[in-house]
Amino acid sequence: MSNEIKQLSLYQKWEMDIDAAKKGGTMLYLQRQCEYCKYNINNSIKNCKKYTGDECKPSYVRKCKKECPKFKHALLLDVNVHPQYNIIMSSILGFVIGDVLGVPVEFESRDERKRDTVCEMRAYGTYKQPFGTWSDDTSLTLCLVDSLITGYNIHDIAKKYIQFYSKGLWTPYGRVFDIGNTTRIAVNKMMSGENVLQCGGEAEYDNGNGSLMRILPMAFFMYYLNDKEGYKKVEEVCSLTHAHNRSKLACIIYVEYAVQLIKETDKDIAYKRMIENINKNCKQEYKEEITHYRRILSMDIASESEDNISSSGYVVDSLEAVIWCILTTHSYKEAIFKAINLGNDTDTIAALTGGLAGILYGCNDIPENWVQCMARKKDIYELVSAFAKSLFDTK
Repeated sequence: MSNEIKQLSLYQKWEMDIDAAKKGGTMLYLQRQCEYCKYNINNSIKNCKKYTGDECKPSYVRKCKKECPKFKHALLLDVNVHPQYNIIMSSILGFVIGDVLGVPVEFESRDERKRDTVCEMRAYGTYKQPFGTWSDDTSLTLCLVDSLITGYNIHDIAKKYIQFYSKGLWTPYGRVFDIGNTTRIAVNKMMSGENVLQCGGEAEYDNGNGSLMRILPMAFFMYYLNDKEGYKKVEEVCSLTHAHNRSKLACIIYVEYAVQLIKETDKDIAYKRMIENINKNCKQEYKEEITHYRRILSMDIASESEDNISSSGYVVDSLEAVIWCILTTHSYKEAIFKAINLGNDTDTIAALTGGLAGILYGCNDIPENWVQCMARKKDIYELVSAFAKSLFDTK
């Protein structure tokens, strides 16, 4: 039944919700952005202070197809970032917003994106979630941030992942609506008492992007460590769920590029330095896997056409798509929409792209309306502020 419902058009789902509302039932599908808007009148989807007289509210707004151009959130968060913390805040917020924008169209094809290009925030979509909803990508990333506030402890990180899976820790609404198979299996092993560093999938088919998608906070922790020590910790965090060397190397490459972007505002110079460090530190240890990343490490990835960039959940494809999006765009919005409109694993690729774009372009380049729409925005802001403070206070 659920698969059948998922295939209904937006219009059909809208009509089903209207019928349900008329009969006094529950509206199962669409949650409109209007519910959060300061211009809403009497909690109505039709009446608005900005659309008056002969000007009708666009049907795409009423049907959650697109973001309303006149939307302003009724409850604003004052994002007042300490200058020292700006790059950490912009990176994590950039990551979360990328996830939020990608969730409604996850698993839709590139052809669908060409027919219906995403160019603003949407709701509903794949998981029938309201505006501002983020996925397990953000939940697990925030779990890692939460743990790192008190220092690096692999067992505490694992504990936070268990709490996410069993109790909804750092989920947008207190429940898990999405989790990858490899991650789920690993967390179940943790819950059964197995050694946390032996729970991650080790087979070649375990190389989805489930560890890459949550590794970003390690860049800020690793920034203060030497390469050898930092890489070791990245490998451990990766191995909690994905223990194959291909996934470990993907995480190292991504974190290394993030570190270089923190140090260097020129994305091309940072990219070159990342490659130099990977070749210096990983060529021997990862000699059997490094060939899978040849397009990234040969500096050729930016010259590839979109047709040669895959946006699947395979860890190599995801990392290539993210770095390609960063290197071929010039703003946060441009990078995010390029990632999303590749289709397929849109939430993860947009989140990973957003994390790097946040470092590169800063908080001011992330549209305020998107931040204000974010679920649990105050909680995220306070968590990231505490994380940033912990890093500076201990250094």
